[in-house]
Amino acid sequence: MRRLRDDGTPDKGKGFLIRQMTVDDMPAVMALEKASFKNPWSTELLGRELQHDWSTILLVEEPVPEGGVVLLGLAIFWIVHDEVHVLNVATAPVHRRRGVARVVMEEVLRRGVARRCSLATLEVRRGNESALNLYRSLGFRPVGIRPNYYADEGEDAIVMVLDF
Repeated sequence: MRRLRDDGTPDKGKGFLIRQMTVDDMPAVMALEKASFKNPWSTELLGRELQHDWSTILLVEEPVPEGGVVLLGLAIFWIVHDEVHVLNVATAPVHRRRGVARVVMEEVLRRGVARRCSLATLEVRRGNESALNLYRSLGFRPVGIRPNYYADEGEDAIVMVLDF
C-alpha cells in the first residue's frame, strides 16, 4: 500500500497526490463525474457529502509540467462506527488503466484500518469487469446481488465485502 506524507504528497509510487475535496474543487469534480458516468452525482449531492462528518471525498491529482495539477479520479466513502462504505469511485476516462482507482482505494482502506474499522462494503455493476477485478485484488469478496440497483440501466449490483 502506498503511504502519503503528512503534507499530502506521495512518498513513493506514480507521483499521484491524494487529498480531501473542498468546495473549491466542485467544478473539476463535476466535470470528472460527467465524463465518467451516464448518471453523475449532482452538485447538490456532492455538496451534502462535504458537510457530513462521516463522509470523505478523496481526490487523486497529478502535477502537470506547466504547473498546477490535473484531477485524475476520486473516491467517496463513509466511515460509520466500524465500517467503511464506498459509495463512488471514478477515474477520468483518459487516465484509466494507470492505477488511479487502486491508489485511491488503497488510501480509503488505509483510513478504515487507521479508524479500527472491521469491514468495508461497496456495490459494483455486475458488468464492470475492471472494477470487479480491482476489488477482488484488494481482497473484497462478493456476498450478494442487488437486483436492478442501477435502475436507469436496469443493471444489478454485486455487493462486495472486505474484512480487515
